[in-house]
Parts: sequence; structure tokens; C-alpha cells
Amino acid sequence: MFLLGLRLLELDEVAEYFPDSAIWQFLGHHSSHIPWVGCSLNDLIHPSFAFLTGASLVFSVSARARKGQSQWHMTLHALWRSVALIFLGIFLRSVDRDATHWTFDETLTQTGLGYMAVYALAYCGTRTRWVWFSLILIAYWLLYALYPVMPPHGNPMDFNTPEGWQHDFTGFFSHWNHNRNVGWSFDRWLLNEFPRERPYVGYLGGYTTLNFIPTICTMILGLMAGTWLKKGDQPVRRLMIASVSCLAFSFVLHFGGICPIVKRLWTPAWVFFSGGASLLILAVLYQIIDIRQWRRWSFPFLVLGMNSLVFYVMRHTLDIWFSETLQKHFGTRVFDVFGTELRPVTIGACTFAVLWLVVLWMYRRKIFVRL
Repeated sequence: MFLLGLRLLELDEVAEYFPDSAIWQFLGHHSSHIPWVGCSLNDLIHPSFAFLTGASLVFSVSARARKGQSQWHMTLHALWRSVALIFLGIFLRSVDRDATHWTFDETLTQTGLGYMAVYALAYCGTRTRWVWFSLILIAYWLLYALYPVMPPHGNPMDFNTPEGWQHDFTGFFSHWNHNRNVGWSFDRWLLNEFPRERPYVGYLGGYTTLNFIPTICTMILGLMAGTWLKKGDQPVRRLMIASVSCLAFSFVLHFGGICPIVKRLWTPAWVFFSGGASLLILAVLYQIIDIRQWRRWSFPFLVLGMNSLVFYVMRHTLDIWFSETLQKHFGTRVFDVFGTELRPVTIGACTFAVLWLVVLWMYRRKIFVRL
């Protein structure tokens, strides 16, 4: 959530004013999404969200069981949560549009689509979880690998290919090219079955509905991590071993020519890479906060985490309104204190602060919104 808030500062756009600054180029790189292959810090927001969904599910199920809730009651609640996440994501994609924008690539929607599968696996043993983890990834890889390689579009712009696109693969990896893959073909059928302002030809970012399938595996990694934390049996050691193993295997898949690391298609290699990064971050933070007990510094993040859904929705619905309101009442000169080039940073920081103060107010009054 903190990284999502930092995107309000538009560091990637500001970095364009300072092409010779290594610091600004670094900040810009990690404040934006990688065009296709690889990863930036910003690219870890969605997988971290999915990972923590699986990790928290372990504690959620246990807490509800201790309260005496029946299996039937918990399953209905999980189903409600799944449906609510799906439609909340669709709602956020429809903001500022003239009609409902039916798409299933939004973070919350993707999580909701896979939630019930992960909920079912929460009641299974370790072996069953790993078996399903493997089967899902193998099936998803085959889905792309066996689909015929598609030639370049006659007019790429007609299929929502970014102008000047130069990130297509050659050879076997061509099965995972932008808007020329099985996920894109599936969406051209599915999304055009819904009422639309114009026919769906492809998503500019290259995301697809089918991404929810491997996202289940990211949540399974979180499920395993949550189980290790709950048992308390050398969790840091287990998290570190799993992290190194996932990262190493992602490089084997990518550099071995088996599967590229592409976040926008949530490839199996991306599942291992992003999962390994999430496991590593969790291991480090668990060591610092829970074992070392260095907690004071984490309060601003705690406030965000306790009402993460509220902050997420505000970030996607009220950010522009807050920004325009601040400029309307205070003018633009006050935001140019560090120069006109840094105006987006100043305005974004103030907007971020206002959103954070809202969730701080809720935290102080013990108002926590959950699905």
C-alpha cells in the first residue's frame, strides 16, 4: 500500500526531466512498471498483495474456527469475499467511464477469481498444496506453449500495441508476445460478450483475464508462508530457503529458454520470481519486527495495512480529486517551492499525506473495513 501511495508522486514522469541523474533514473525505474520482461519494485505491488492474501488466510480461518464458526458459515463468507473483490475491481476500472467497464485484469478482481481455490487449499495438507501448485503452473505453461505463435499484427495500433513497441520475443518465447498470445485471444472472445463502448481488441498493458490462474499459485506460496509463521518452527529459515529456491528456479526457467519472466502475463517464471521476492521481504520484516522487536518505525505502514482496502479504493477514486482540490485552494505556486519540475512530487506527497491521515483517523477510532 505504501508503494501504491508513492505512485502519486509521479517519480517516473519527473525523472524524465533529469536524464543525467542516476538517482532520479533509479527512482523513476522503480516507480513504474517494466514494459515487458523483468521487474521493478513497483511490479511487486500486485504479487505482494496476492501473496499476503494467502498468508493472512491461514490466520483468518484459524481465528474464525476458534470463534466456533461452522465450515458452512466460513465457506459462505469466503464466497462473499470472492464475489465482492471481483465486482469491486470492476467498479474501480469503471470509474470515470460512461458505462460499466467489464474487465477482469484488475488486482482485486484477479484476487477474487482465485480466492475460493486458495480457500479450499487452506484446509489441505502441505503435499496437496504443492501438487496443485505444480499442476496449475504446468497446465498454464502448456496453455501458452502449445498455442500457435501469432504473426505480428498488420497494424499494431489497432490492437492496442504501445507506440514504438520493441519488446517482442523471437523463437520459443514468441508464445508470450504482447497481445499475440492465448490469453489475449481468450479475452477477445470473453470480453466482447459483455456490453462495451467499443469492441475489445486488447489491453494496452498486455494483461489478461487468465492471469488469475497462476495468481492462485502466488497465493499458495503465501498460504505456505502463513502456515510456517503460524507454526513458529524456524519460520525465517523456511522463508529464506523457499525464497532462494524460487528465485533460482525463476532464472533457470527464463535463461534456460523455458519461460520468460513477464509480470503482465503472470508467467510461471514470474510466479517464482515475484514469490521469491515476497518470501524474502517477509522473512526480513519478520526478523526485524517480530524477532528483533524493532517496531516503532513501522507505525505509518501499520496504519495503512489495517485499512488497506480503504486506502486502495481511495487511491483509485479520490486521488485526482484531492490533487485538484489542493491546487484550487492553495494555488500552484506553493507547490513549486522546489521548482516546477518537482511540482508533481510536492502535490503527490500532499495528496498521499491526506489519504494517510484519513486511515490514521480510522485507526485511532478503531474503524477497520474488511470484506
